[in-house]
Amino acid sequence: MLVSYAVPRRLRQPLRTLLPLGLCCSLLGQAHALDRVTLRNGFSYDCARQEQVDSTHVRLYPSASDPANFVEVPAAEIVAVEPLPPPPPQPSTSGTAPTQAGPDLHTLLSHAGTTHNIDAELLASIVHAESGGRATAVSRTGARGLMQLRPGTAQAMGVSDAFKPDQNINGGTSYFDSLLTRYKDNLALALAAYNAGPGAVDRYHGIPPFRETRAYVARVMTEFKRRKQALEHTLQASR
Repeated sequence: MLVSYAVPRRLRQPLRTLLPLGLCCSLLGQAHALDRVTLRNGFSYDCARQEQVDSTHVRLYPSASDPANFVEVPAAEIVAVEPLPPPPPQPSTSGTAPTQAGPDLHTLLSHAGTTHNIDAELLASIVHAESGGRATAVSRTGARGLMQLRPGTAQAMGVSDAFKPDQNINGGTSYFDSLLTRYKDNLALALAAYNAGPGAVDRYHGIPPFRETRAYVARVMTEFKRRKQALEHTLQASR
């Protein structure tokens, strides 16, 4: 059963306590191989190690060095365990060429987030899941750009060229803001609607039972939590 988490509008910007460990595993600070554990409901957890608690439950640890940080799941709900390839080394930012989205992607996301009172790291997590940061990305259904706007959505949001990062981000953020308003700041429902359409969310009175949509919601929320933890780690290290 998927639990929905409501986000009060005035608290959208911090969003630091939105994601309990029962929904996402942190990927922060792991240099060793991970396993992706997929559950029957479509959610997946990227974990450093697993521990059999008893005959019915398994603990999944996002970090091998932190025994207090784990999520416990029913063993019967696990349908697949796949080893993940090691993450690629982080490229140096000095002397590198700008990405396809341009060197000001973070600035664009920050501006859109400030305008709509939405955490910029949440928007970055959506961009990461939708296009991998590729401004020229096109899906098999014709969605375009960083936030993968469908032609009808782009037109409704006043976007004339979905391949232009500023237009795409502004339009995508406006649309996502409308979904947060529609679902009373319930982030999980807004993400599900962004992926599958609000019609599907309304029809099922919650997150649709689509494997792709459930995995999408989990992927964005996991990435968002990772980004927030990375920022906190950076702030703590600079003190």
